[in-house]
Amino acid sequence: MARVENTYVCQSCGGVQSKWAGRCDACGQWNTLVEETPSAPLGTQATAAKRRGRSARLNLVDLGSESPEPARLQSGISELDRVCGGGLVPGSAILVGGDPGIGKSTLLLQMMAQIARSDARAIYVSGEEAIDQVRRRARRLGLADAPVSLASETALNDILDGLKAEKPDIVVIDSIQTVWSDQLAAAPGTVAQVRACAQELVRFAKKSNCTVILVGHVTKDGQIAGPRVVEHMVDAVLYFEGERSHQFRILRAVKNRFGPTDEIGVFEMGDKGLAEVMNPSSLFLDGRGGDTPGAAVFAGMEGTRPVLSEIQALVAPAAFGTPRRAVVGWDSGRLAMVLAVLEARCCVELAGRDIFLNVAGGLKITEPAADLAVAAAIVSSALDVALPADGVVYGEISLSGDVRPVGRSDSRLKEAAKLGFSRAIAPQAAADETAPIRVDGVATALELVQTLRAMAGE
Repeated sequence: MARVENTYVCQSCGGVQSKWAGRCDACGQWNTLVEETPSAPLGTQATAAKRRGRSARLNLVDLGSESPEPARLQSGISELDRVCGGGLVPGSAILVGGDPGIGKSTLLLQMMAQIARSDARAIYVSGEEAIDQVRRRARRLGLADAPVSLASETALNDILDGLKAEKPDIVVIDSIQTVWSDQLAAAPGTVAQVRACAQELVRFAKKSNCTVILVGHVTKDGQIAGPRVVEHMVDAVLYFEGERSHQFRILRAVKNRFGPTDEIGVFEMGDKGLAEVMNPSSLFLDGRGGDTPGAAVFAGMEGTRPVLSEIQALVAPAAFGTPRRAVVGWDSGRLAMVLAVLEARCCVELAGRDIFLNVAGGLKITEPAADLAVAAAIVSSALDVALPADGVVYGEISLSGDVRPVGRSDSRLKEAAKLGFSRAIAPQAAADETAPIRVDGVATALELVQTLRAMAGE
């Protein structure tokens, strides 16, 4: 038999190389190559006799026919059900990622306790903690009476044998990086082990109609560790985000085959675990000052939910030769574009000043509709004039300085009216609609700057 040479697999992109190197040639990452022993090729073993495959059974389905919506498994946590599209779909595989200590295990344990109390068979498999440690957390959260089956196991074959015997409705694997298969010589957590173990667990979910939730580790960049092959295999990918210095956590869907993407669920961390936040706008605006220069309330959309948050800006003289640009919670490239538009189109001098931008509460905003709110906060700080305390701002700014309309204006304005705001600075198209509050439409960013200069008395 020919000797099988070991290969070196990149743990970031999955690229394979014949010899070790400090840097992966495929993705450019450093110190990510790990030696792995490839499995023997098919046909090299005496037991691997040639077998004739059987033809797959094909069923003709009328794509235009009406079919009933499959019953979803309710988790007992409405914010989690919202993110998943109305509940957990039987037979689906879900990948949950997040920073260490952010609360992934706490949220999933609370979910499993709620499901088990509804007479569903729930199994929690922990590969990182002993059973006594999970029980201790359950007692602290007040979940000791929940009939959740616990297991501490990392061997894939033992996990699958136990699941096939118990036939659960839902199972949590915490985490997929600790599970290993004896069919591979690679160490647990490597690309080969994670890919093979995830594939077997997804296959079990499809065959047994059991919902399988996999917990994945994340890198220092906040991405789920390893190549994205696992994210392609599962039906939904959820990220659990939040800052340790803030009490709230955000569960965000970035992939969902059975519901909308970019949906969020908001939770608040407390002594008894994670509590749902039904009105996140009031949480993000808590403690907001009324007449502070450099503060603008942004009416944004997170999936199908309108969320109001405060954008804070500080414009100060540069202490050194090169001005600083510090951003927290927003895209730094987008900030550079807005600053260029304000200088070139609106005659606002910002080149020699330090600019600090922060989204209050630790919320991360990716929506382009925040351009106008960011510009309003920066100009407000530069002119030392406060924006109206009862107003919200939203709109997208183009490189020409025009303010473009954004989607779901009615939902944004209704959320602002519900929280007591009475006016909004928005694109001109929103002013033509029937709105519950007063809308001051602006066609260009220059109109916004002229309005704030008039308020400052210039």
